[in-house]
Formats: sequence, structure tokens, C-alpha cells
Amino acid sequence: MEKYSKEQIMKMAEEAGVRFIRLQFSDIFGVLKNVAISSNQLEKALDNELMFDGSSIDGFVRIEESDMYLRPDYNSWKILPWEDDGVTSARLICDIYNTDGTPFEGDPRYVLRKTLKEAEAMGFTMNVGPEAEFFLFHTDEEGHPTLKTQDRAGYFDLTPADLGENARRDMVLRLEDLGFEIEASHHECAPGQHEIDFKYADALTTADNVQTFKYVVRIVAQLHGLHATFMPKPLFGVAGSGMHVNQSLSSGQENAFYDPAKPDKLSDICRYYLGGLLKHARAVTAITNPTVNSYKRLVSGYEAPVYVAWASRNRSPLVRVPGKKGLSTRLELRSPDPSCNPYLAFAVMLSAGLDGIKNKIEPPKAVEANIFNMTEAELAANNIDLLPGSLHQALKALAADEVIKKTIGPHVYDRFCAAKQHEWEEYRICVSDWEIENYLTKF
Repeated sequence: MEKYSKEQIMKMAEEAGVRFIRLQFSDIFGVLKNVAISSNQLEKALDNELMFDGSSIDGFVRIEESDMYLRPDYNSWKILPWEDDGVTSARLICDIYNTDGTPFEGDPRYVLRKTLKEAEAMGFTMNVGPEAEFFLFHTDEEGHPTLKTQDRAGYFDLTPADLGENARRDMVLRLEDLGFEIEASHHECAPGQHEIDFKYADALTTADNVQTFKYVVRIVAQLHGLHATFMPKPLFGVAGSGMHVNQSLSSGQENAFYDPAKPDKLSDICRYYLGGLLKHARAVTAITNPTVNSYKRLVSGYEAPVYVAWASRNRSPLVRVPGKKGLSTRLELRSPDPSCNPYLAFAVMLSAGLDGIKNKIEPPKAVEANIFNMTEAELAANNIDLLPGSLHQALKALAADEVIKKTIGPHVYDRFCAAKQHEWEEYRICVSDWEIENYLTKF
């Protein structure tokens, strides 16, 4: 990431003719928020003098505590590679501060920063590489999204040029204009499903990149007359969209997960981190899979993980250890989906792993058999637990895990759980189309 000064940003804005700046931040649910200012307010913003109403943001503060400050991260400065009605705009990602100058504990970016400092005190830096999937659907005559897609392609298929393929190409180009290093771009398993992978970076940079990635994908899709969604399971009977998270720890210039002297080349640090990740997996799921719809994806038969286990080549367990070692040694957590807040998701993954390192938690034996084909007796014999089967179960697991609760802090925990419990209750009492179709004339 570039390192910019206030003077450099002011100069770049003037030379590029930037008229508007989007000051961006995320609420606790991972929804990207935006305060737009004109260029004549840029210096004021860079001096941390801009305030906003925090009580208007879900999960932030009460109306009597509404004044909050936006503090732009200079290094997040980007001129957007498209024009809004002929006007050049830029963006800055912001941290949220209280009026007394302290960081706002409900800011997801702060939650991640705090956890990264804990890792730093132990001598580690977290690196993250996500693989976010998404669907592209047609819109109707009024521009509203549908569930229609014109392709019937599958994994890695090379299809004739269509709106989806053209849009994905333009997404890659716009992301590269914003400084992303794109490693792969391809069609996924389901019709209309795509994946664009970008290079790993430190956890905070990657969380920012995930939010920017989703923003760009949606904008470009709209320019092509399509709707992009990161909803985990928009279609019944096909694979849902995941966001596999590749993660490792660095110690100086070395990959702390790699030990050439070990038979499997995995260091003790890696094994303990893995042990912690598996121990806290059920609670972590509440954060990494935060919607009712998330659990329509986490079912057997569609390649999504359901079982708390690990392996190397085997892709049925929760955590996979990719074959490439050395600087590339990493763990791939396969359960998260792209509806999660990346700041909170990376924070709880790291916290779980650090707990494993602190307490030297040994992971269970690797499971190289296809877990999806195991009987209940075989699962029990291998001590393989299940991930939560619903948002309700995940929230119960989170409530029982003091390590993960402490990581996100009481402010985020209370507001996140209250909102998600309300979401679950609304879903629980909702009468679905499936129920009407199956019961209305039968009884």
C-alpha cells in the first residue's frame, strides 16, 4: 500500500481534477457507508475535523451520543477509475473516533486493529488472502434485480461472450486501476456465479480491499445492466457463494507457519494456531456466516464445509492446508461467506489462532477421507463436530465463547447479537412460499 502525506493527497486531488471525495467506513454488519464531501472540504477532512451522526448508523450509538469524527486513513486514498456523471471522485477509508479523541469501540476497523496489536506483541503479523464468490443476475425493465442469468456454465468453463463475462473482465480492469493485483478470474460452479481472486496482504489492508472489491463489483455490474450479489445462497439446488480465507502469520520476513524440519513442513506455531481455529470454530461462525441465509449454504452436497476438521488435499473439512509450502504455507478456512464483515471476521479468526498459540492447543488428527460420505458412527469415532446449523445455533455458540466475545468487545457483541437475534426471530415466524405451496391445499 502506498504511503501518502496530506500534501501529496491535496496535490493529487488537484492535478486529477477531483470534485468529490467519498469518506467510507463500515457498520458492524459489514455494510459500506459513505459521506461525500466536495474537494474544498478535503483539507478539513484530512485534519480530522469532519463529524457525522453516529446514531443514524445501525449498531453505533444512541441519539444522545450521536456526534462522531471521521479520521481518514491517508494510505487508503484512491481516485476512482470511473466518473459519476462526468465528475471525477476519490475515496478515503476512515476510522471512527469519539469526541474525546478516543477510538470508537464499535468501529469494526478498530476491532481488527486491536487484535492485530495483540498479535504484534507476540511477534506476529497476519496475512490474509480471500476468495470471494458472487452471482451476476439480470435486471428487469425497471432496473430491479431478478434471479435470471443467461449462462449455464460451470466451474472454470469458457463460455461464449455474454454480459457476465464482459462484466467480469471490466471488474478486473477497474480493480487493477485501483492497485489490486488480480491473480485469477473465472466462472464458478453455479450458473451466473463468478470468482475474482486478488493477492494477499496484511489483514487490515485485505479487509479494506474486500470492502473495495465488493463496491467495485457492484458498480461495474450495474454499468453492464446486471445486479451483483454477495448473498451466500440466492438459488436453491446449486452451490452458494463462499469466501475462503487463506491465512498465515509472519515473524519478520519468515513465514511462522513453515518449518522445513517437520515431516509435514508445518511449524508448531501453525499447529497451535490451527488447534485454536478449530476449538473456536462454532463461535467464529456467528461472525463469518452472519445471516439466516448463510446456513442455506452450509449444508452437505454443495462443497461447503459442515464438519469441524482439517486436512491437506481433502476439501471436505473446515480447514485445508494447501500443498505449496515455504513462504506460501497457509491455512484455508473454507466456511466464511462474503456477507460477513471482513474486519470482524479476520479479527475473530486471528484471535482464535492466537489463543491456540498461547495455550498450545493441539489440533486433532487430520482427516483425509471424504467426510461427506461418513456415517454418524464414523464421525463420532473421529471426534468430528458439526458447525452450527442455523444462525440461532451460531449465536448460542458465540455467547458461550469468552475469547471470541472479548475480541469483538461488549459494544459490538451486544448490538450484533441483538440485531441478529431479531433477524432470526423474524425469519422463524415468517411464512415462506415453500410452506404455502406444500400446506395450503393439503390441510
